[in-house]
Amino acid sequence: MRDYLLTLCVTAAVTYLLTGPVRKFAIATGAMPEIRARDVHREPTPRLGGIAMFFGLCAGLLVADHLENLNSVFELSNEPRALLSGAALIWIIGVLDDKFEIDALIKLGGQMIAAGVMVVQGLTILWIPVPGVGTVSLTSWQGTLLTVALVVITINAVNFVDGLDGLAAGMVCIAAAAFFLYAYRIWFSYGIEAASPATLFTAILMGMCLGFLPHNMHPARIFMGDSGSMLIGLVLAAAAISVTGQVDMDALRIFEGGTRQATHAALPVFIPLLLPLTIIAIPIADLLLAIVRRTWKGQSPFAADRGHLHHRLLEVGHSHSRAVLIMYFWSALIAFGVVAYSIHSKSMWIVLAVVVLSAIGLVLLLLPRFTPRAPRWAEGVVPPRYRRRSRSAAATAGAPDHHGKAAPEQEEEQRVPVGVGVSGVNGATAVGPRARFPERGRADRADSTR
Repeated sequence: MRDYLLTLCVTAAVTYLLTGPVRKFAIATGAMPEIRARDVHREPTPRLGGIAMFFGLCAGLLVADHLENLNSVFELSNEPRALLSGAALIWIIGVLDDKFEIDALIKLGGQMIAAGVMVVQGLTILWIPVPGVGTVSLTSWQGTLLTVALVVITINAVNFVDGLDGLAAGMVCIAAAAFFLYAYRIWFSYGIEAASPATLFTAILMGMCLGFLPHNMHPARIFMGDSGSMLIGLVLAAAAISVTGQVDMDALRIFEGGTRQATHAALPVFIPLLLPLTIIAIPIADLLLAIVRRTWKGQSPFAADRGHLHHRLLEVGHSHSRAVLIMYFWSALIAFGVVAYSIHSKSMWIVLAVVVLSAIGLVLLLLPRFTPRAPRWAEGVVPPRYRRRSRSAAATAGAPDHHGKAAPEQEEEQRVPVGVGVSGVNGATAVGPRARFPERGRADRADSTR
């Protein structure tokens, strides 16, 4: 565990330290989106944050290769090299798109080629456990198709959710943390070396996201762009492919009996193996809803709109930070709930805790305008927005001045919530072009590049 923590810290430090110079480079090269009517941010924000994240990935792999306890991952498996090859290809495509906005089909083709490069080097799904049937071996072309589909879906799911400052990096970090705990348990508790690459990938992925988040939290100083969103999506998909397609469930020997009985009995244990996409359930749900919504309107599935889940949170009145925290909450609940259930499937406390936390999450969704107020004795140590105001001060703040204008506080309350995230141009859809929408009178008619 110390080696994994060291790898995570090195990755986070390299990503964090390089993000500042990368921001200056993006400004110098003009990799900055234009301000549009629907945008909330008031000044152009550079992208290309994926450059720092990619070098953080390289640093993490390099450090792990020189650690005694992790060096065996590189000696016994070719998966780290396969990941680096696919990540380099998808990163180059993302950088070019952030700067020159390449065609949607080229990006889709690049995603497929990157997945194919990993398959050629051994990072592919060899078999899948099927409930009631047992371990089913896949043919070469079946494994290739399933691997490519999983990579493309995961990349676009992560990219679709990249709509607010810090949202994509935070949600992927939460998913990676849950996946790390599960993969580490398989590797350490059961001694299955095939799970060690996935454990390493998720540790590095957490470092990439944690190193970038301080620069990307609201208000963001830099966006990750397609170069970052597609990169972390590919790393997350690689971890899921590694632990799903390389770990033989029979090697766990948790239950006695035939393979079919063991598979059925151990189904809760293998939920993350059977359904790795549940770790990123919210991005996947957002992706599917976006495709259905757009095709129902007769549009391309990759056409830009502003109907994503995070956009709807803003429309109902949540602030930017609160919308991001709500998405974090649901991601953590689903990811860690699945992992906890896979470990103790017979414990009713886990189910009860998930139900209670889900109820809390629904309450948070229904109270978008609720602002907690600190007690009188604590007003000196909390931000001004949490302090109570006297009736006279509130009346003075809401009364118009001698020019007939309302006070700034009143104007702020009467401001219509903007139906789009601050980072309306953070990543765009991974296979959709960033169309240059004309300026319009109403911001709610403009599509989001998410």
